[in-house]
Amino acid sequence: MQIHESAEDYLEAILRLSEKSSEVRSVDIAAMLEVSKPSVSHAMKLLREDGYIAMDRYGTVTLLEKGAVIAKRIYERHLVLSRILEKIGVSSETAMDDACKVEHDLSEETFDKIRECYFRMGGEEINL
Repeated sequence: MQIHESAEDYLEAILRLSEKSSEVRSVDIAAMLEVSKPSVSHAMKLLREDGYIAMDRYGTVTLLEKGAVIAKRIYERHLVLSRILEKIGVSSETAMDDACKVEHDLSEETFDKIRECYFRMGGEEINL
């Protein structure tokens, strides 16, 4: 399943916001990703057309199954990468920023090995 990095970022943001609130709106996504509201509107239109999200008449955004699968995969990568970077001494803020840069481009094989290393280093289970 091939999807653009920016779409992955939007899906991950929706997942993260939905963990904090039962209603996710475009304005929340724009604030989290530090992008313009028109950019979010355009992205939501494309994600909706491709079956990744649903939006109700009030503008509440919901991940559909195929969107949730991608969002969880990317968010797990983000969490594992940032935590392993912190474990080796990188500051929390830098680890989060660097994880964002790397999470999209790693192969499954490489990420699986990094995840194994994370658990060998005593990393806790990540439940999404």
